Amino acid sequence: MIAEETLVSDLKNKETQAKAFEVLVNTYKERLYWHIRRIVMNHDDADDVLQNTFIKVYRNIDGFKGDSKLYSWMYRIATNESLTFLKQKSKKLGVSNEEYQESLVENLESDVYFEGDAIQLKLQQALATLPEKQRLVFNMKYFQEMKYEEISEVLETSVGGLKASYHLAVKKLEAYLKES
Repeated sequence: MIAEETLVSDLKNKETQAKAFEVLVNTYKERLYWHIRRIVMNHDDADDVLQNTFIKVYRNIDGFKGDSKLYSWMYRIATNESLTFLKQKSKKLGVSNEEYQESLVENLESDVYFEGDAIQLKLQQALATLPEKQRLVFNMKYFQEMKYEEISEVLETSVGGLKASYHLAVKKLEAYLKES
């Protein structure tokens, strides 16, 4: 595994940029894909958003100051790209973001790339009922096992606020799952 500082400097150097970008994509594509997929829920949409994310990373690498970890910066881009994608899609369909989220969950059952069982489907339905921030925090903490400090860098929110969001999300999920 290449050191992050070396990778960033190689990405900023025109002569090493192409090879470094290949390393970057190969290193992070799977983790970023699943992060995006949990937000947009659809495989094809996740692929599109992932591609947009890497394009943004490539175009904006010179603006990366190193104030956070490289992957935190990329997760922030992926998160913003995912949320923007959902907003555009719901606007195009003339429905609210919440209604669009619910339709995504309904479509999960017929998604050939969804490998979950009935319990996974119930959890996805419950997640769709959460406010955007709580859903993001829950996904990063529960599915990706990120530390609060890492989530804090990605979402630019205090650790205390994240813990509260996660706690609320868990309580709401528990209540939803008990009801159904």
